[in-house]
Amino acid sequence: MLPSQSTIDAKLSAALQQSMHDHWRLFLIEGIVLCLLGLAAIVVPPIAGLVSTIFLGWLFLIAGVFGLLFTFRAKQTPGFWWSVLSAALAVVAGGFLLWNPLQGLVTLTYVLTAFFIADGIVTIALSIAHRRDLSGRWEWMLVNGVIDLILAGVIISGFPESFTWVLGLLVGIDMLFGGTSLIAMALDARRTAP
Repeated sequence: MLPSQSTIDAKLSAALQQSMHDHWRLFLIEGIVLCLLGLAAIVVPPIAGLVSTIFLGWLFLIAGVFGLLFTFRAKQTPGFWWSVLSAALAVVAGGFLLWNPLQGLVTLTYVLTAFFIADGIVTIALSIAHRRDLSGRWEWMLVNGVIDLILAGVIISGFPESFTWVLGLLVGIDMLFGGTSLIAMALDARRTAP
């Protein structure tokens, strides 16, 4: 006989609470690191924006080169040409970001706006859907999602004049709030016995 959905939900909730309780220190450390990096990005947003652009450029470039190498080693696999196209696009995107980081900064700011909107909606939906499993902690996820939507609104309202500083500042703010929510969740998980 298969277990009922409520039994599965109860076991999942207990496992999630146990994991949070057992690893609260790791969540706390991650939250502190995110807060420190977020504060650094807020203090010098233009530098943080350019660093983000250059870092992503290298990530795309390296991922694309390795993607091409591995794809050409497996020429007989299904979707070979789609894999080649995907890897080539990553190389081009990485090269573009590295060749002209300021223009890449503008492009990434548009992409970041889309990310904040999507991440905010998903985080809010996740927090509401799992509010019973994450009792005492789901509100922090909800706040993080709302902050993401507010940040997207700030970007949209300040464009195009603010592109030089907005990416670094908003990434810093998001990291600060994400780190704060992780710290709060970790401290609550430490106190709460599963």
